[in-house]
Amino acid sequence: MKNDTRQGFMTRIARFRRDSRGVSAVEFAFVFPVMVVLFLGGTAMTQGVVLKRKTTLVTRTVGDLVSQYTQIVDTDMASIMSAATAVIQPYDSGPLNIIVSSVTIDAAGNATIDWSAPSANTTAHAKNAPVTLPTGIGGLANANTTVIWAEGSYLYTLPVGTGVLGMTSMPLSEQFYLRPRRIATIKRCATGTCP
Repeated sequence: MKNDTRQGFMTRIARFRRDSRGVSAVEFAFVFPVMVVLFLGGTAMTQGVVLKRKTTLVTRTVGDLVSQYTQIVDTDMASIMSAATAVIQPYDSGPLNIIVSSVTIDAAGNATIDWSAPSANTTAHAKNAPVTLPTGIGGLANANTTVIWAEGSYLYTLPVGTGVLGMTSMPLSEQFYLRPRRIATIKRCATGTCP
């Protein structure tokens, strides 16, 4: 009797091993979470790359627009900052920070802030604050000139994966240095003609 039970048990195990029904369900249970993570991670990464490119484009646009002026008054700066919020669309402009500054390089090659204008949610650089310019832009070779320094940053809030990555947001930033195009030094004043 014991031998029959053992043989029946072994037969059932052999049948179970040969049975391929349900293998697809088990494979799907293993693969599905991986596919979801890849899809959501890929979507979040793609959106981050697009926002990085948008941040670069906004920063370049603001610097380029400012470098074309001979003087900047408050209404001009408001229009330029409005252009920045238009360029970042369709993304939220709330996390976007823009600072555009005129940097003066003196006869000794020292660079300082002449004027600085921020977007609504950030602060300007202090007048006469020292600036370290990249090689080739500052220094004695470029003495007695000015540079328009455009800085842009965007705080990208991750839609998924914050627990896995250990962070909820990712700062994206860019900066450009441009020479004034129409005049040696671009003046900045509130209204009218700058002295």
